[in-house]
Amino acid sequence: MPLESIRSLVQSDLEATDQFICTELKSDIPFINQLIEYILKSGGKRIRPLLVLLAARAFQHQKQEHIHLAAAIELIHTATLLHDDVVDNSTLRRGHETANTIWGNEASVLVGDFLYSRAFQLIVKLQHLPILNIFANATNIIAEGEVLQLINCHDPDTTEQTYFDVIQRKTAKLFEVATQTGSALSTDAEKHLLAMQHYGLNLGIAYQLIDDALDYSSSAEQMGKNMGNDLTEGKPTLPIIYALRQGTSSEVALLRNAIQTGSTENLSAIIEIIESTGAIEYTAKAAKQHAFDASKILTDIPDSPYRNALQTLAEFVVERNY
Repeated sequence: MPLESIRSLVQSDLEATDQFICTELKSDIPFINQLIEYILKSGGKRIRPLLVLLAARAFQHQKQEHIHLAAAIELIHTATLLHDDVVDNSTLRRGHETANTIWGNEASVLVGDFLYSRAFQLIVKLQHLPILNIFANATNIIAEGEVLQLINCHDPDTTEQTYFDVIQRKTAKLFEVATQTGSALSTDAEKHLLAMQHYGLNLGIAYQLIDDALDYSSSAEQMGKNMGNDLTEGKPTLPIIYALRQGTSSEVALLRNAIQTGSTENLSAIIEIIESTGAIEYTAKAAKQHAFDASKILTDIPDSPYRNALQTLAEFVVERNY
């Protein structure tokens, strides 16, 4: 069951979510509409809203709240991307120029704020206090993850534990929110809510681990960004952290300098070091373990085609090459 087959289970829900986003994002400010239209047309796998929809359907949700929730998740995710690209000075995302490259940092930050506030308007309309609390706490944790990542940029002494702390906050938290809130629409069973929460958390960690591995083993055409982008931004991700532990003294010196300066001048040599030390395999193995943990915990929720799709999604996350 590839990604498109998984999507087909909730295809009408996905289409309704896209339509809802387009309707809800209309603004009296034409410039906001222009920038948002560009962002939405830039693509994306829509994994987070897909998780909301599958989680809701797994617990037999029959109303329309899951559409609103999926839209809110996507808006928050898009807002974080806009802010990320400004902080990281990124010029390419999903194969397209970033919004900050075209319109400038100020516009990107402000439109990101607009998306955040509109997302919370949608969440408040649900009149579901537990879900509102989950979102409020999560956005704070995500912001902490952004700050923690910024603090550790260009630091070659960043530990593996700190790296995992960053990705749990910055990436995995929104995956966790997607599955936790999607299921909370139709169940209040603590066992089921915890299972879905832990599924999302582990899936999100696996997703980011593969992203970080692909940054050193995939082309810009596949990933839609520049190869070695994390290095340019001075981000000590797991492949680099592991290679620093395993490399020779001269290799370690080269890696440390690259992280400290953000230089990709020796990118081919750095990629060779990462490959020769087994850093890609180490990162992929960690991703597979988290994906396995995510899939295994789903046995605690009722059997259905939607649960099967969530299990298969865990396989897709670690097997993807884009």
